[in-house]
Amino acid sequence: MTARRQPRRFPRMLRVNELVHETLADELERMSDPRLELVTITGVDVSPDLRHATVYYAPPRLRPTRRRRHEPAQPADAPTRDSTQAALRAAAPHLRAALGRQVRMKYLPELRFREDPAIAQGERVDDIIRNLHAHEGVVSWLDQAQDPENL
Repeated sequence: MTARRQPRRFPRMLRVNELVHETLADELERMSDPRLELVTITGVDVSPDLRHATVYYAPPRLRPTRRRRHEPAQPADAPTRDSTQAALRAAAPHLRAALGRQVRMKYLPELRFREDPAIAQGERVDDIIRNLHAHEGVVSWLDQAQDPENL
């Protein structure tokens, strides 16, 4: 019985991914589109043939920076997600041209944008922990209220 092998990550591809990531993030910072103002490039996966690159991004979040402990995180709403995706698609030719000017590669990869799933998963874990802490606070308050010594 043979074990299934994971695709190998070569140091060259890691360097290419990092270089494309840095270049796109710097260029995105210079752009004046307000829909892209708070977008963060979180990672890039360039295909081994260098013809395609999947660019992962974190969209802007529409929630106050401070919130109550028991209040769950509010994800970016659908119109904001759609407008961010549309803005990135519209900016793709400009970003690709900047990549071609700044990075010497055999092929200039086609850019595909995907929302980074790790951001939403991290926020979900954060909300679960926050809810547990809020629940522990309520339980401890109820225990103190029912304690006969406190009567």
